[in-house]
Amino acid sequence: MSHLAKLNLKSVQRSVQKDPAIQRREKLCLALERQLLVVEAALTGSQYTVTEKRWRENELGERVLVDVQRTVRRWFFEQDGGWYVQCKYGSRVLNIYGKSNAVFVNELADVRPVLEAFYAAAAAGELDKAIAELGRKKGNS
Repeated sequence: MSHLAKLNLKSVQRSVQKDPAIQRREKLCLALERQLLVVEAALTGSQYTVTEKRWRENELGERVLVDVQRTVRRWFFEQDGGWYVQCKYGSRVLNIYGKSNAVFVNELADVRPVLEAFYAAAAAGELDKAIAELGRKKGNS
């Protein structure tokens, strides 16, 4: 008992839950990091894919965990003689400043700075209101 008496003992409950706004912000930042890789692949003329684990049945009928390649969908598209870049949370497009849902640029190379601006805004919490608005719309539908 004398060994434990030397220690500074306290009672504590561990909090494992993050603030929901911070969780949403981190999810958006991770998706924007992937989009930066997607645009780099598009500039080189290739597609960006990620490897995911999926449960599938093999030829014996057993369920096994396998690696599956999945193409990451672009948040930018070519239209009207230029490129539109959208910021998405999940599959839903965010309204920036409550009204606009895309940024127009002339060249594919200009998409990267827009995505970097979205990332900086998301990391600073500027898009928290737009993400929360998506949640309210989803609940009302």
